[in-house]
Amino acid sequence: MMVGAVLTQAASWTNVEKAIANLKGVNALSPKALRVLGDDELARLVYPSGYYNAKARKLKALAEFIGAKFDDDIGSMAHVETGIMRAQLLQVYGIGEETADDILLYPLGKPVFVIDTYARRLLHRLGLAPEAGSYALYQNLFIRHLAEDRELYSEYHALIVRHGRETCQKRPVCSGCCLLDVCPTGQAAVAPSPT
Repeated sequence: MMVGAVLTQAASWTNVEKAIANLKGVNALSPKALRVLGDDELARLVYPSGYYNAKARKLKALAEFIGAKFDDDIGSMAHVETGIMRAQLLQVYGIGEETADDILLYPLGKPVFVIDTYARRLLHRLGLAPEAGSYALYQNLFIRHLAEDRELYSEYHALIVRHGRETCQKRPVCSGCCLLDVCPTGQAAVAPSPT
């Protein structure tokens, strides 16, 4: 769902679900419905997701793009070559790499690996990438080591998100981590302190 890809920026999925429920309650999940909503009304509806004025503006921009380029036919977006579609999405106000890739992978079904906070944190803690690496650096690590497959990318992303929420949080729970044997950060965290 493209709306979710925008609303999840700097927000928990729980709050995004509340905002989506608000939009669904007024039948405003389509690009056309988003365009006809007043700015203040749209901001009020997406309020639970935070940064509501900015997100309302981003949703309007995305809805305008879909209307102007694809006549509100989201399905036709999936027929555009992935690199071209990504470049077009990145030209839309408020759509960055993660959001564009999220849209490409989930609603459009393209084989694109999404890099989010959880993936960055995991790769850094495993010692596979620097903490401040570029989006492309992180993404290429996955692309080089996984078959190009939408379902595989989606499953990996979902598992990384789950691991990040449950174990590899800002304050990780390293002692119960399934990756402890290969994680330098986790090994250092659970090592007995010298006396």
